[in-house]
Amino acid sequence: MNEKKILTGKELILATKAFASEVRWKSWAYTISTLFILVVLISGDIFLQHWWLRLPCSILTGLVFVRFFVIYHDHQHHAILNKSFIADVIFKSFGIFILVPASIWKRTHDYHHAHNSKLATASIGSFPIFTKEQFLNSSKKIQRGYLIIRHPITIALGYFSVFFFGMSVQSFFTNPAKHWDSMVAIIFHVAFTVCTIVFFGWMMWLYLILIPFMVASALGAYLFYAQHNFPDVEFKGEIEWSYDHAALDSSSFMKMNFFWNFMTANIGYHHVHHMNSRIPFYRLPEAMKAIPELQKVKITTLRIKDIVACFRLKVWDPQLNKMTGVPIK
Repeated sequence: MNEKKILTGKELILATKAFASEVRWKSWAYTISTLFILVVLISGDIFLQHWWLRLPCSILTGLVFVRFFVIYHDHQHHAILNKSFIADVIFKSFGIFILVPASIWKRTHDYHHAHNSKLATASIGSFPIFTKEQFLNSSKKIQRGYLIIRHPITIALGYFSVFFFGMSVQSFFTNPAKHWDSMVAIIFHVAFTVCTIVFFGWMMWLYLILIPFMVASALGAYLFYAQHNFPDVEFKGEIEWSYDHAALDSSSFMKMNFFWNFMTANIGYHHVHHMNSRIPFYRLPEAMKAIPELQKVKITTLRIKDIVACFRLKVWDPQLNKMTGVPIK
């Protein structure tokens, strides 16, 4: 009796190709329906009178921002609605609105996919990773900066730290010509905030802007952090690195219930996404179910104990072959 061959390397990547094609009507249906939900929720943020109705609407608006961001992220990977002028306008406008302009997002995120889990370059397009030796040999100032970037408060305040400053302000001043859309995002967001406060008051700003953006940014920043900073993650040097290893051993499967899979547009199937970024978000579960090798995964969740476990990880220890806490000399 012949045992089924275990797929690795190029063969495994090629096996995912069958799922790297969109169903065009589904892509539009998910895009339009998500926009419709956003319009309904934002209307609630604006027109509902009671705080106990507006607050849930405001929180849900932030969560649906995350869903639409993942759909935008798929479009940037050319996984859905590629070569559609209307989709380009919708998604690039949303990128500016959500403080993740297309120019900086695509450049850094494509790099992240090509170099995920390489020790020398893992910090580009992701949260920085120091080895134990690098950390101990750094100055106190660099150590503090490194720990601040990875700190739970920094991620919770991702609206200001990761998205407004990191994605928009920093990218524009690094290369104004290439990232002009970052300045558009900054100007739009400041103008949107000021006009809302001046013409409609602080409460409208709270429900329409601050709460939704804080919720979306905190969840988005944490997802991106935890998908590559979890207890069983592995990092490799340039020589040992391989694309399929980076997907399976350095990208998590974040196990979620139906509600969270909906709100995050299946981004929890992150190892499948890293194996083939052309698979549309709505086909990721299908690909995982069909390919046994994608089912042997490293799991994390949104449970408190798993969130705490991820945040405890600070540096990569090559001798132990795992992430550890803050090292002490």
